[in-house]
Amino acid sequence: MSKATVKERARYWFDNTMARGTAALIGWLALVSLVLIVVVSALTMWLTPDEALRHDGWPGVLWLSLMHALSPGKIAGDAGTAPFLAIMLGASLGGIFIVSILVGVLSAGLRGKIDELRKGRSRVIESGHTVILGWSEQLYTIVSELTKAHASQHGSVIAILADRDKPAMEDAIRARVGDTGKTRLVCRTGRPTEPGDLDLLSLSTARTIVVLSPEKEDPDAHVIKTLLALAKRAGEHPPVVAAIAASRNMAAARLAGGPGVHLVDSDDIAARLIVQSSRQSGVSVVCMDLLNFDGGEIYLRRDPSLAGRSYGRALDAYATATVLGLRTPGGVVLNPPADTTIGTSDEIVVLAQDDSLIRLANGTAPADERHIVPATAPAPAPERTLMLGWNGRAARIIRYLDGYVTPGSVLDVAGDHPGAGAGLEGLRNLTVNVKECDATDRYALESLGVGVYQHVIVLSDDRYDPGHADNRTLMTLLQLRDMQATLGEKYSIVSEMHDENNRTLAEVTEADDIVISDTVIGLLLAQLAENPHLAEVFTYLFDSAGSEVYPRPVEDYVTTGGPVAFRTIVESALRRGETAIGYRAAAKSGEPPHYGVVLNPDRSRAVTFTPGDSVIVLAEH
Repeated sequence: MSKATVKERARYWFDNTMARGTAALIGWLALVSLVLIVVVSALTMWLTPDEALRHDGWPGVLWLSLMHALSPGKIAGDAGTAPFLAIMLGASLGGIFIVSILVGVLSAGLRGKIDELRKGRSRVIESGHTVILGWSEQLYTIVSELTKAHASQHGSVIAILADRDKPAMEDAIRARVGDTGKTRLVCRTGRPTEPGDLDLLSLSTARTIVVLSPEKEDPDAHVIKTLLALAKRAGEHPPVVAAIAASRNMAAARLAGGPGVHLVDSDDIAARLIVQSSRQSGVSVVCMDLLNFDGGEIYLRRDPSLAGRSYGRALDAYATATVLGLRTPGGVVLNPPADTTIGTSDEIVVLAQDDSLIRLANGTAPADERHIVPATAPAPAPERTLMLGWNGRAARIIRYLDGYVTPGSVLDVAGDHPGAGAGLEGLRNLTVNVKECDATDRYALESLGVGVYQHVIVLSDDRYDPGHADNRTLMTLLQLRDMQATLGEKYSIVSEMHDENNRTLAEVTEADDIVISDTVIGLLLAQLAENPHLAEVFTYLFDSAGSEVYPRPVEDYVTTGGPVAFRTIVESALRRGETAIGYRAAAKSGEPPHYGVVLNPDRSRAVTFTPGDSVIVLAEH
C-alpha cells in the first residue's frame, strides 16, 4: 500500500474533527469567521487607508468586519470609495454563508438533543421506587394496581425501562390506565438485558424490580438474560419478581436470578385456575378479587396476644379482618386444622381493607345454631368433561384435572389442532378421547351431544394471534349458550381468553367463568412487587396440594330466605374443616368490577341469602 500523502492526512484529520459533533462544527465556523474578519480588515487597511482612519484604525476596522460578517444587512448603511464598498460586500457575502451554516448546525444539534431527550436516556434519580423491566400486556395491569396501592402515598414513583420510544410508552399507558393519581411514571428507552441501560434506573435504591415476560418468540430466554444482568451488577440488590412463561425454564431462571428472585410460573398458575374454575364456578373471579387492590389485601401480622390460641378460636380474633392461615417457621399453611396452636413466632395471614384498619376484636356474638346446616359429604361420582380446543397448556390442565376427579371419569377433547391429545400418558382417573371438530361450527358442536357433560372447558387456540383466538372463543361461547337455551341443557362453561377488554363482550354469552390469564399474572406480579413476602402465600393458594379457594352453595352451610350473620357461616365452615372468607351474590354476578364477590365481610351484619348464592371458603378438594 502506498504511503499516505499530505493531502490525505489533512483530509483524514479534518474528517475526524468533523465527526466530533456540533461543537466541532461550530469551532470550524468560528475559525473560518476569524480568518474572514482578519482578511477583510487587512485588505481595508491596505487598499483604503482613508476609510480605515475614518473608522479609528485597526480596532474599528476589526469591529466593522465582524459586524458585516454576522449581520450582512449592515452593508446598506455603508458609504465610501468603491474599493471599500467592494471589500465590505465581500465580508457580507462571506457572512451570509457562515451564518447560514451556523443556523443549520445549531438547528440540527438542537433537534438531536430533543430527540435524545425524547428517548429518555437520563438517569432516574429516585429512591424507594418500583422498577418494571420490559413491556407486555401485563404492564398495564401492574401499573393500574400499584397506582391503587399507592393512592394514599405522596412521591410514589414507577420507573419503566423498555426497548420502545419514550413518548409512545407514555401515551400507551395514559390511554390504557388513565390518571395515575399521586403515582408518577418515569419511562426510559433501553434494553433490560444491557447493564449500561439498567444503570439508568438507580436499581440500588429501588424498592422492588419486576421483570416482565415480553411478547416475542422465546420470551423466557429474554427474562433469564435480564435476571443474569441484574445478578451481576454491583451495589445493593432489591427483591426481584419475574414471570416465566414455561415451567421447564423455572430451574434455569431460579439459578440465574439467585435467592433474591421470586418467580411466577405463568403456565402453571393459569392451568390450575382453569381446572379449579371448571369444577367450581366463580373461582377465577374470587382469585382476581383477592389479588387486586380494589378491596381487601392480604397481610402478614404477628400478634403475641394470640400465641397459644388455636387456629379455630383465632378466626374471631379480628374485628375488621378475616384470618386465612398461618406463616410458621416451616412455611405458610392456609386453612390449617382448627386445633393447630399458634406459636409465639408465627404470623397470622389476614385479609383486610388496609393494614392500618386491622385491630383485635373486643368480643364477637356467638353463631346462631338455628341457621347452621349439618354437614353432609356427597358420594363422589365419575364426571364427564368436554374440552373444546387445544394449546400448549392443555396437557397440563388435563393432568391437574386427573388429580381432582374420581376413577372412571371421562374427558373428551374436541378440536382441529394437530397436537390435540398428545403427552397424556400415565393418567390415573381420566379416560381421554380425542374427536375432530371445529369448535366455532354450530352443527359440529351439536354432533358432540354437549348435554351429556357436566363441565365444558373452552381453550384459546395458540395457532392464532391473541386477538383472533379470542374472537374464535367468543364464537364458541355464543354457540354453546344458544344451544343451552334452545335444547334446555345444563352444564358449566369455563373459557380462557387473552384480552381483559374482551371480558365485557364475553359476558353476553353468560359463561360461568372466564379466565384472563395475562390479567391474573399481572395482578399477582403487582402483589409481589408491593410485598415480596407474600410469595409463599400465593404459591400455597395456587397449589393443589393444600387448601384452595372454592365458591360453594350457601344452602350447604346456612338456611336461606332469612337474615344470617357471617359469623354463623364462619362457624358452619369451621365444622367442615374449612375457612370462610366471603360470599358471592348470584344476583350481582354480572356486575363489574367484583361480579357479586364480597370478601372480608362484616361478621356481625346480617345478610339474607337466596339459593344460587355462594359461600367462598378455603378448603381441600
